Amino acid sequence: MPAFICVTCGTQFAPSQAEPPRCPICDEPRQFVPPSGQTWTTHEALARRHCNCFRQHEPGLIGIGTVPAFAIGQRALVLMTETGNVLWDCISLLDAATIALVKGLGGLIGIAVSHPHYYSSMVEWAHAFAAPIHLHAGDRQWVMRGDPAIKFWDGETLPLLRGVTLIRCGGHFAGGTVLHWAKGAGGRGSLLCGDIVQVIPDRKFVTFMRSYPNMIPLSAPAVERIGATLEPYAFDVIHGAWFDRTIPHGGKDVIKRSVARYVAAVRGDGAAELH
Repeated sequence: MPAFICVTCGTQFAPSQAEPPRCPICDEPRQFVPPSGQTWTTHEALARRHCNCFRQHEPGLIGIGTVPAFAIGQRALVLMTETGNVLWDCISLLDAATIALVKGLGGLIGIAVSHPHYYSSMVEWAHAFAAPIHLHAGDRQWVMRGDPAIKFWDGETLPLLRGVTLIRCGGHFAGGTVLHWAKGAGGRGSLLCGDIVQVIPDRKFVTFMRSYPNMIPLSAPAVERIGATLEPYAFDVIHGAWFDRTIPHGGKDVIKRSVARYVAAVRGDGAAELH
């Protein structure tokens, strides 16, 4: 039976004879169902029209994205360490070239995903590389394809490897997670954040939202909590969810300035200038 994939958000569902009646991930205020209605594809059909491309963001960090862009359009990241490789976030397409490349890099010893919009075909990836998937238990209800490979974790942090830590920030989703890589950026530290912390086009600030497509903001306390959660960690580079959303230096200061700007905007009367 095919494992149908939602064309709007890219989430793969459990195998079934018929298309799912709805996509719960799209059918709630953080995402959307297009006016034309819900549509579905399969992994095989997706592979006939798309392929994956690759880019090295920094030594030890390779981005994998699908072209032409599919669904939300995020890219995944392969983080390579001395003790094994981790896939951060996920995409819907896993083609033969991607399998060969990742295996050539040493395979994967784990997969971690920031939030449900990027769960995509994570089970497909887990099976291909015999790797566990680490998800925060706060988002358990949004898993559309259950599998023994999925390992839920609780609490505020999960050390995956030496110097690689998952951090629950919440915000966008209850279990919204970022990854801190202490040895990234030549030892200055890198933050892999999906869109729990959204890198905006000017690369001078980040932002925070409950829903990006529907433009629903987070509260000031929620954003202040994200800032406080990240304060103990050293990082210079921030890698967002797309190939072109990287802040190459000064990332820690960018977070502080962005939290302050956001809080001033949502608590103010809209008349003050923001800088």
